[in-house]
Amino acid sequence: MFPFRDHNPSRTTPWVTLGLIVANIAVYLLMTLPLNDLQLIAFYQEYGLTPARPEASDYLTAMFLHGGVMHLAGNILFLWIYGDNLEDEMGHLPFLGFYLGTGVVASFLHVTTSPGSPVPLVGASGAIAGVMGGYLLLFPKAKIDVLFIIVIIPKIWPIPAWIVLAIWFALQLVNGAASPAAGGGVAYWAHVGGFLAGVIGTLPWFLKEGAARWWQRTDGHPPHPDAHYGQLSNTSIPTVRRRK
Repeated sequence: MFPFRDHNPSRTTPWVTLGLIVANIAVYLLMTLPLNDLQLIAFYQEYGLTPARPEASDYLTAMFLHGGVMHLAGNILFLWIYGDNLEDEMGHLPFLGFYLGTGVVASFLHVTTSPGSPVPLVGASGAIAGVMGGYLLLFPKAKIDVLFIIVIIPKIWPIPAWIVLAIWFALQLVNGAASPAAGGGVAYWAHVGGFLAGVIGTLPWFLKEGAARWWQRTDGHPPHPDAHYGQLSNTSIPTVRRRK
């Protein structure tokens, strides 16, 4: 089960989302990839967020570090899917503040659930979980294309966002409860904290737009026509004209 795009067009160019993607890639290629193993450990200890000795600046710098190509690629993909639409509705600078704020909350929950852990936290997944939480609140019935591999046959099914995101959130809760608090690996509680912070952080906008009336106007779908793709079409962010 692999979500890889949505059918929710942007009305504006998502400059902040694109800038965050470029920043994460640049940090990985220019500052992380050239290091050997010992240098990399020292780098993560200096700029990652270590629960045993958290520093204020680490809450920000850790969001732009990644533990490998797959870690980076997965985060970029999810930011690409969900970030443009939230930025479209919130505006560029408010979205940037929202992204960084939910990332800080996510990291804080990780620190509080892993007290004394010497393992540095790195990655943008807490902030991206916040974006996913906001997306769930605003577009619960937006279509998400999910790739399933049945034996060796790939199949793409469009699934409502609330199902995709509810399954993802449930997995974070289950895996977080089953994982040792101070161990390494995936920071599941950071994902949980970021997601909940994203839902709560989107509430002011949601209430300003009329809360349930926002859903009623479009039955939970995006407030514009869906994008349509062929099975092998590209995944560029489609845009629609902003309503006057």
